[in-house]
Amino acid sequence: MDTNDNGKSISTAYLAPAMESGSSGGKDLDADALKLAHMGYTQDIRRKYTVWSVLGVGFSLTNSWYGISAGLATGINSGGPLLFIYGIILIFLISIGVGVSLSELASAFPNAGGQYYWTSELAPKKYSDFASYLTGWFGWAGAIFTSASVALATGAGLVGCYQLGHPDFIIKPWHTVVAYQLANIFCFVFNTYGRFLPLIGSASLYCSLISFLVILITVPAAAPTHQHAKFVFATFINNTGWAQNGIAFIVGLVNTNWAFACLDCATHLAEEVHNPERMVPIAIMGTVGIGFVTSWFYSISMFFSIVGDFGDIVGTATLVPILQLFKNAVTSTAGAIVLEALIIATGLGCLVASHTWQSRLCWSFARDRGVPGHKWLSKVDPSLDVPLNAHIISCLIVAAIGCLYLGTATALNSVITACIVLLYVSYSIPVICLLVKGRDNITHGPFWLGPIGLFCNIVLLLWTLFTIVMYSFPYLRPVQANTMNYVTAVYGVVVIVVLVDWFSRGRKSYRGQSSRKADIQD
Repeated sequence: MDTNDNGKSISTAYLAPAMESGSSGGKDLDADALKLAHMGYTQDIRRKYTVWSVLGVGFSLTNSWYGISAGLATGINSGGPLLFIYGIILIFLISIGVGVSLSELASAFPNAGGQYYWTSELAPKKYSDFASYLTGWFGWAGAIFTSASVALATGAGLVGCYQLGHPDFIIKPWHTVVAYQLANIFCFVFNTYGRFLPLIGSASLYCSLISFLVILITVPAAAPTHQHAKFVFATFINNTGWAQNGIAFIVGLVNTNWAFACLDCATHLAEEVHNPERMVPIAIMGTVGIGFVTSWFYSISMFFSIVGDFGDIVGTATLVPILQLFKNAVTSTAGAIVLEALIIATGLGCLVASHTWQSRLCWSFARDRGVPGHKWLSKVDPSLDVPLNAHIISCLIVAAIGCLYLGTATALNSVITACIVLLYVSYSIPVICLLVKGRDNITHGPFWLGPIGLFCNIVLLLWTLFTIVMYSFPYLRPVQANTMNYVTAVYGVVVIVVLVDWFSRGRKSYRGQSSRKADIQD
């Protein structure tokens, strides 16, 4: 969509897709598409989502109770029950601040670019292009690492089920990587048909909630014995090697934080839903609320249902603690696999939503020439109604990242940490720009909370700073090559890629604030 190359009037190019056939046979301007045209973009994808299906995609991706199930694999040694019961409450309160901050900006600037577009509009003109470019890359990288972490957790669940049914089978890293790649390929297919995505989003929401209820009721009901309240609400387990329990808690907190990550997902569907300035905030805040209710009650239920020696769950041969918990509680291998299958199905829905999210980020960023190959990546397949090229490239990168698991057993936590922190940084940059510009110096959207919003902005910034520092700590002591937290290396690679692309290409071709406004007025 390089309008300068085809010689077509820019304003005409932007307004043409905003024209829809009216009932009288004439032409009426679609209000949402017209707003998009004023931002400097054409309506390339049909607005086929409803608020329910946007919420479905948003919650399917965040899927807090599923995140807790996957997070048990490492978090159970970094705090045990106390980490999850109280860590969820802490992260929920912080996520309210994050959600409000994102909702205010999404309401004021409803655009599929999300945080990188907000930065472009809010940053001082002198710095807007680089700040926006940096934000776009951090957001896309965070989305890629999120897909990788979900695929890895889903793959681990698949291999764990096989091991439970074949006790002599010894799980090796390559087994999990193969399952990872199969999950990535399977979910890739669903995002190649745009017209089905709203239905898939709604179905994923129903699947998640039904699976949650089935497990919530079945496991404690079937368990022959139950833990006492002191174990659930007052037991701290520190098997990390850290002498300070506070550090062990923080190290484990990354797992509960993962259960509330990716709250910006709905913002990148702003061009696929009508009235996005109202619908997107509903989806974001709804995701936070449903996430807390499901994850907190799920954690309480599961910890009460632990049967037998807690060490059996921690040291399970399946490498999936929640699966061993199911086996001990329902006293049936088949029953445990069925319950884990519900979690895997939920995980696959989560991965489909993550693919949708990462492809929209790549596509919208490519429209503004933010990535190499932008002309190819910014295309939308007219018959499939999806940015197919952006989807393909994003999934190929996810496939490549999965191979890192072959090198270190801590790869999952490093990937989880990277997705959390990079996304927080991408949220913080536009919020900083908003505060510098002045919250009252922009046109507010329908969702605007005034002083409460300011407090939420501060919470987001402080928490981002905290995670950058504290989530970089090693997970285990003493530190060895196979237990090191490699997230700082991940940050380094991302920064190098961004800087190389910026100085070699981006600073000359990136379509930032000035270029976009010049195009609109042409």
